[in-house]
Amino acid sequence: MNVVEAKDLVLAYGSRVAIDASTFSIPAGAVTAVIGPNGSGKSTLLNAIAGLLEPSSGTLETRTGRREEPRIALVLQTTKVNDAVPVTVREVVTMGRYPGRGLFQWLTEEDRQAVVEAMERTGVSDLETRHLRELSGGQRQRVFVAQGLAQEHDILLLDEPLSGIDLPTALAIDEVIHDEIEDGCSVIWTTHDLSEARVADHVLLLSGRVVAFGTPDEVLTAENLNAAYGANLLHLEGETLFVDDAAHQPVPGRHVHRERTIHTESSPGRKHGDPQQQDR
Repeated sequence: MNVVEAKDLVLAYGSRVAIDASTFSIPAGAVTAVIGPNGSGKSTLLNAIAGLLEPSSGTLETRTGRREEPRIALVLQTTKVNDAVPVTVREVVTMGRYPGRGLFQWLTEEDRQAVVEAMERTGVSDLETRHLRELSGGQRQRVFVAQGLAQEHDILLLDEPLSGIDLPTALAIDEVIHDEIEDGCSVIWTTHDLSEARVADHVLLLSGRVVAFGTPDEVLTAENLNAAYGANLLHLEGETLFVDDAAHQPVPGRHVHRERTIHTESSPGRKHGDPQQQDR
């Protein structure tokens, strides 16, 4: 079963086309990595799946088999959040319950318990009274993942959840993703990191359109990556490909992306949580 199916999908902001006509599918109950260069349409695609952006043409359908209307939670990049917003961690996570209750409805005991559990799963319970602006980038990322978890959902969308964060946060988010799949949810996340995409169950490669989709071995080939990134960004040294992505260089004191390289020969992909795939 597919959780997302698109046919001749075009996504645009006014006259500017972000994703040109593309047909693809995303399987249910799996981790799907959406990868591509800056401006390739990754965040735009998540917004469309979340129902925040209507297709300009073509169709985009989401379904889970659990209910007629799938419940979708979207976790944005922390870089898109105004640090000056005067809200506490608990208040931010609690916002995840509002879509099911409405802004002016009283929260139930079930809602409060969901908030507590989401904070526990992401390790931010001890931060619940602190203001968002007081937190580090990694701590904020955990808080917004907790907000997504608190929201009732069948599909969890994560916009670059591992970008520029510390190692403990990266491992915590990785564990959350595992738990989501075991609970029968589907996870779709965006990344710039080829190695992160390599250990996903399914990959969608974007470059203003869907270049390829399928298993990592099917998608992350030299031919497909060259079509997406171009010769200026994609380099081949021996049997190893790497992306010269100047926009995502390591930042001192932050989580460093896994090595942005893959081997061109076919090899069994390691799944999430494999120690050999953790940061160096």
